[in-house]
Amino acid sequence: MMFKQFAVTLALACAFSAAAADTKIGFVNTERLLREAPLSVAAQKKLEKEFAARDQELQKLAKQARDLQAQLDKDGVTMSDSERRAKERDLGNLNRDLQRQGREFREDLNLRRNEELGQIQDRARKAIQDIARAEKFDLIVEQAVYVDPKSDITDRVMKALGGK
Repeated sequence: MMFKQFAVTLALACAFSAAAADTKIGFVNTERLLREAPLSVAAQKKLEKEFAARDQELQKLAKQARDLQAQLDKDGVTMSDSERRAKERDLGNLNRDLQRQGREFREDLNLRRNEELGQIQDRARKAIQDIARAEKFDLIVEQAVYVDPKSDITDRVMKALGGK
């Protein structure tokens, strides 16, 4: 009985290895693709340009808060109570406004980044499928413990994305 199980297992292993020999597998490093592809770099520059004015406004607001805090630290003891309270109230309002605008900025930036990323992923997926069909791949994977460099098609996908 044990011999039969061994024979069946051996036969299956041989059949699997023969089938695997004909299987063409590729690998795409999507993290690298989304970081280095010309399309990704262009999207990052576009986002930086789109959000530059708001970022500068936030930096200006933060500088105002730092300057007001420095003024309070330096001259607070010589100010009248009402003047000091007014400055402290202004500082508190400025800090709350800065936090609110910073939170809105990050949310808007993340939303836009996700939109751009989604478009890039869609185009990358199509490029990967086109390469897989053209070169007759049976399987393309995105995550692996080990990848033989000859199976890595990331550069070909980047080239396909850059040309579009």
